[in-house]
Amino acid sequence: MSAIHTDGSYVKSTIENGIASIEFYHPKGNALPAHLLSALTDAITTSANNHQTKVILIKSAGDKAFCAGASFDELASVNNEEGGKIFFSGFANVINAMRSAPQLIVGAIQSKCVGGGVGIAAACDYAIASEKASVKLSELKVGIGPFVIGPVVERKIGTAAFSQMAIDAGNWQTASWAHQKGLFAEMYSTDELMNDAVNKKVNELASSSIEAMKEIKKMLWVNTDHWSTLLYERAAISGRLVLTKEARSIITSLVR
Repeated sequence: MSAIHTDGSYVKSTIENGIASIEFYHPKGNALPAHLLSALTDAITTSANNHQTKVILIKSAGDKAFCAGASFDELASVNNEEGGKIFFSGFANVINAMRSAPQLIVGAIQSKCVGGGVGIAAACDYAIASEKASVKLSELKVGIGPFVIGPVVERKIGTAAFSQMAIDAGNWQTASWAHQKGLFAEMYSTDELMNDAVNKKVNELASSSIEAMKEIKKMLWVNTDHWSTLLYERAAISGRLVLTKEARSIITSLVR
């Protein structure tokens, strides 16, 4: 399943030997405008509902960035709170789809993650990264905050590390830091080693007990059912803040 948009962006998904592979791409650092967020949600949900799927792999194309987060072009076009909430709800939809999928999700994090990209990495049940995969929550620098992705990032790395990222919004944390904090389960010095590890892990899981993996997934995500409400409440906060004078000025300057 795939659809290539006029700007070259896409979400592609295939299922082979029990492995559902989902790849996304956007020419601007694998940023996620609304149409890609929707397509990514649909691909995750469709893969999760397919009886052939034993494990899900999420990855992005290219080697410059795993995901640059929200599309600043779209943020600049938001002109009311409801529109802002709808846009940020796209990230809530992706995270909730990942959370609700009964299969374990492996992430291949080949390079930098910003904002919502960190949220997607954190929502993976097992993220495997390269040493190029530095991370940053830059939202405060543009006048908003990591509200929608906050619960999933904090769940993975803890309150102290999440607070550091959210407040120190102008600086990158290294892949080693993210590995030490638990965002990444494994980290490798080259893309080749990372890809080998990813392939090994998904094939290993595809041959494991489906029922056991489903029960592990339930255990890992216990006490998150309220996210089906919470993340959309957080989207409303972001939708309001993106309209402030400070945020509008910064975002506009970034898209010029």
